[in-house]
Order: sequence, then C-alpha cells, then structure tokens
Amino acid sequence: MPELALYNIDGQKSGNVDLKDEVFNVEVNEHVVHEAVVAQLAAKRTGTAKTKTRGEVAGGGRKPWRQKGTGRARHGSIRSPLWVGGGTTFGPQPRKYKKRLPKKVKKLAVKSALTVKLEEENLVIIDKFDFSAPKTKEMVSILDKFGVANDKVLVVIEEKNDNIYKSARNIPGVRVVTPNKVTVYDVLNSKKVIMTQDAVAKVEEVLA
Repeated sequence: MPELALYNIDGQKSGNVDLKDEVFNVEVNEHVVHEAVVAQLAAKRTGTAKTKTRGEVAGGGRKPWRQKGTGRARHGSIRSPLWVGGGTTFGPQPRKYKKRLPKKVKKLAVKSALTVKLEEENLVIIDKFDFSAPKTKEMVSILDKFGVANDKVLVVIEEKNDNIYKSARNIPGVRVVTPNKVTVYDVLNSKKVIMTQDAVAKVEEVLA
C-alpha cells in the first residue's frame, strides 16, 4: 500500500496518507488508457459537418443542353458533382463519433493514469481547501506553493463547491472536478494532480 505525504494549503507537511493498491498501484495498461483517451476526445466532437448531395442542391431540373449534336459532353444536370456549384460526392454528413467503453475499462484507464501520476511524483494530497468566498489570488498562491502556478493542474475536491470553482476558473490550465468526474484525459493532460484528503477516499470508493 503506497504512502504519500499530506500537506496543508500552506505547503507544509502535516502527516501521511495511505493509498489503496487497487486504485493507485495497479499494473498500467497502456492500451486501455489509449482507448479511453480516444473515446473521450471522440465524444467531444460535434459531428455537425455537412455537405449537400446533388439531390439537395437547388436548381438543375432541366437538362443543360440536348444529348447529341452540340459537340459538348453530355450532361443531365448542372447540379452534378462534376459542375462548379454542384453537389458533393461522399462529403461529411451529421453523425455521432461517440465510442462506448465498458465501465470496468474506463475505471482501469483512470486507475492506470493515477498510478502513473503517483510514480512520477506528480500527485499531491492536501488536507482541504478553505474558501469562504471566491478568491482567485488565494488559489494562485496555493498552487504557487506547490510549484504549479503556471502549469496545467487538475484539482479534485470531495464535493461541488462554488467558491473553489470560481476561485480557479479564471486561472489558465486549472481544472476543478469532483471524484465522479475524474477522467483519464484530464489526469494525463495535467502536469500535477492535487486532491483533497476526502476526495482521495471518494475516488477510491468510486474506482475500487
């Protein structure tokens, strides 16, 4: 069972936290991580790109000229894909890019990503965030104490807290989520993951 130092918001060590092997010390499965990242990025695509086929372009009801005798190539409609202003052949149509992954696969991917962060020493656990009101300057100060004020940071808190969200939303690269919203892409796309002590327990409960 891995053990990690526990810090307060001033960046001072205040104890240790035991982490569950089933979540933070699993065998990293790179294939599953890749599949989960691809699925997550695919789900973000809108899939609204569309071109008109020859049947959807306005006009072109009559034959441009007679079939024979003009010396020109035969054509049946000015809306043919061969003509400028005509329809598009095999162009994009509205579709869903979403890929389905089993729940166990998603969980394994997140656990693999968290294990990597722990191995890289990029996982930080603090006792709690204490914001009585939204204070961006205070959040920047906390991040600066851990040397990540100018980096991409994933902050995991135990439950939704508007003061924490509002304190971090204007800081570039900082994302605040609750344990049930932790995704493999967010973990891997962050230089450091900062979790509260209660959030660790909830993440272990969600993923174990």
